[in-house]
Amino acid sequence: MRNPLNKKVTEIQPSGIRKFFDIVSEMKDAISLGVGEPDFETPWHIREEGIYSLEKGKTFYTSNAGLKELKEEICRYLKRRFNLSYNAKDEVLVTIGGSEAIDVALRAMLDEGDEVLIPQPSYVSYLPCVTLADGVPVIIELKAENDFKLTRQELLDSITDKTKILIMPFPNNPTGAIMSREELADLVDVIIEKDLFVISDEIYAELTYGGERHVSIAEFPGMKERTIVINGFSKSYAMTGWRLGYAAGPSVIMQQMLKIHQFAIMCAPTTSQYAAVEALKNGDADVEMMHDAYDQRRRYLVKALRDMGLECFEPKGAFYVFPCVKSLGMTSDEFANRLLQEEKVAVVPGTAFGDCGEGFLRISYAYSIENLKTALERMERFVKKYRK
Repeated sequence: MRNPLNKKVTEIQPSGIRKFFDIVSEMKDAISLGVGEPDFETPWHIREEGIYSLEKGKTFYTSNAGLKELKEEICRYLKRRFNLSYNAKDEVLVTIGGSEAIDVALRAMLDEGDEVLIPQPSYVSYLPCVTLADGVPVIIELKAENDFKLTRQELLDSITDKTKILIMPFPNNPTGAIMSREELADLVDVIIEKDLFVISDEIYAELTYGGERHVSIAEFPGMKERTIVINGFSKSYAMTGWRLGYAAGPSVIMQQMLKIHQFAIMCAPTTSQYAAVEALKNGDADVEMMHDAYDQRRRYLVKALRDMGLECFEPKGAFYVFPCVKSLGMTSDEFANRLLQEEKVAVVPGTAFGDCGEGFLRISYAYSIENLKTALERMERFVKKYRK
């Protein structure tokens, strides 16, 4: 019988995050700090709106691009929070989470052989999505000494005449790095001069700390027409299971993204869309409450890791820390596996987010202080045992 499988698909490695999640789900008394999922329930008023939509029988398909009311609320939100102006009619697409938006954007924009710059460590889906869209992933290794930010020189050194898209993964998963307005400005003239397009993944835009507000690269002069902004509801509103995201960008690109979404998906879940309208209208206080809780956990976790002797960059965004474990003489994978087996604490090896993540771990603080405290006590015992 002939091989039924696509070669590109079979060569893609499974997610390194899910591997540890699957193990810990079957391990008694294990604590997982590995999955990037808020421990908060979706705020009640948002859930209630979803329930109400079902009670009213609103179970029909929506427009392919999403509910008109939701797209209008997305535009209002982007304007008031990030000073971005979009036309709800043809510059916004509602998707199945931010992940679908990334996939559809790449498929709509890439021809075979086009190069895509991917700063790493970063979200696990970028590279396989580029490969599946017949693009060529080009990795830019972000460095701890630069606080895992993308520098102007790193960008310049990676561009060729085949480069078409730069993925901007900030605030960053897994490092928690952010880019300030000044740091983004340093890249803008290069992007424009080299005629690049940008996919800006801003799913953690509401989760920045230390008094710095998120700045979108689409806000700079000359950038809106060459940027697709990706965002969604999973992280900020604790709506992971509702599977709802969106993309905003130039209509000429959005029309083609809509075409792919139309044939592959039809539309995002109707119930989720009605709930999202309520989130955008009345959810600012919920976002602020969760933000403050994450900030408390962030500071607690960074201090605890440093106190046990691990070098730890201070994250300013998302809900992850990325400590260095090189001093223990283990690989990231070895550390994570031993910690899980010996102390029943699950973290993710940095290599799940690119080879340059070797020597680091991703630890999520989307968990209660109580869970973090117990996990860190176990981790400290483990570190003392293997300290050289």
